[in-house]
Amino acid sequence: MDISKEIAKMKQNPEFAKNVGMVLVHNGVVRAWSRQSREDVSFLEVTPDYEKIEQIRGEYLTREGIYDIKVEAKSGRFQPGDDLLFIIVAGDLRENVKPVLAGLLDRIKAEAVTKKEIVTT
Repeated sequence: MDISKEIAKMKQNPEFAKNVGMVLVHNGVVRAWSRQSREDVSFLEVTPDYEKIEQIRGEYLTREGIYDIKVEAKSGRFQPGDDLLFIIVAGDLRENVKPVLAGLLDRIKAEAVTKKEIVTT
């Protein structure tokens, strides 16, 4: 996902300026070390459940003040530094947008993405 292009597309809608005062972005990247063991990671294998992601996205779209949400979750084998997960949340006020990005991210990671770290031995 090209974040700048996605935001530019959102802004093309005349309703954007009437409804949006904040856009928050998450760009998840493969870490070079394991969260659990701190071992070096050579690769990360990722399998998103796209239906579940869309279901969760739909739930958060109904939250107060939320104008639009874009999610792109990549599937496959990735090296440290590679992009994995993009989330864009656009809404009216930071009090509405910040918790939606945080909650959406946490739920996608917990409920809709399976990861397997390949560590360096």
